[in-house]
Amino acid sequence: MRRLRLGMVGGGQGAFIGGVHRLAARLDGQWELVAGALSSDAERARASAEDLGIAPDRAYSDFEEMARAEAAREDGIDAVAIVTPNHMHAAPAIAFLRAGIHVLCDKPMAATQEQAEAMAEAQRARGKHLIITYNYTAYPLIRQAREMIAAGELGEIRQVMVEYAQDWLAEDVSNKQADWRTDPARSGAGGCIGDIGTHAFNLAGVVTGLTATELAADLDAFVPGRKVDDNAHILLRFKGGAKGMLWASQVAVGHENGLRLRVHGTKGGIDWAQENPNEMWFTRLGGPRQRLTRGGPGATEAGLASLRIPPGHPEGYLEGFATLYAEAAALIRGESVGAALPGVGDGLAGMRFIAACIASSAAGGAWQSLTPD
Repeated sequence: MRRLRLGMVGGGQGAFIGGVHRLAARLDGQWELVAGALSSDAERARASAEDLGIAPDRAYSDFEEMARAEAAREDGIDAVAIVTPNHMHAAPAIAFLRAGIHVLCDKPMAATQEQAEAMAEAQRARGKHLIITYNYTAYPLIRQAREMIAAGELGEIRQVMVEYAQDWLAEDVSNKQADWRTDPARSGAGGCIGDIGTHAFNLAGVVTGLTATELAADLDAFVPGRKVDDNAHILLRFKGGAKGMLWASQVAVGHENGLRLRVHGTKGGIDWAQENPNEMWFTRLGGPRQRLTRGGPGATEAGLASLRIPPGHPEGYLEGFATLYAEAAALIRGESVGAALPGVGDGLAGMRFIAACIASSAAGGAWQSLTPD
């Protein structure tokens, strides 16, 4: 079984998330990076490709040229990873989908709802896979939590509490990562809500299996002069009657990468935090609080299937991405994939979330629908 050939758009010298994707893709030995349009600057694209061992004739500075050339090659890429700032997700994704090449795209899906819809249309037209890399959904205990809730161990869900708190933008910061994330021309209209709020929103829906139908949001840009939100307090209503709260902040001093999910039902509750991802607390109504560990006693089938290393060894961020890449490889090969990979539906839901948050906050926190038009 040959390794699948991977291309990359973005992720050149000085980029963060491109390196994460490359490490994750290599972890299981199922992918080989062979081509890239790593920068729109020709010299930087060439130098970045040379650093990564990409052959000069497969180092591109134009993604459209790359899509055409790779589609025409007998040994062309099987899929492309798009790891650019948000405003450059849609055009490359559409170009590669139209060329008959599968796409893995970093989140959020695009900078605008219109761009996301165009991506979805291109995916439907060619029938290729478009995977959105919501990596936290691939953590073993997250998959175990999803299975426990689906099996009714928590009973009827009443409350969903999710937060994602960071402090790296608590001041006016200027660097490659901060500059595009705080520039609405590149990030889209949503700042914090697009960058990390979509992760929290996606995680809540994936784990509970519930569909959020409405939200009421209060967005702030606390840092003077900032053009996008850096803090959000959001109320959620779910189909079936459950209620939720989502807090996302990049100005919460003392928090590094504080993604946390709590779900409470009529029979029990769970509590999981990304900074300590190998344990989850589970409490049955009237019973003691139980510490569940990744792969430990009581692990579910989905939790065990996602294990990479024995219990007690650290497993987390890179491995979550790697699991998505391994499952994407299986999907492309036509093999059975037990877990539902985040795709077009998840991406579009994230874009509706961003738009609804902005509209609600502008209207003084008025409730906004999350259902498609």
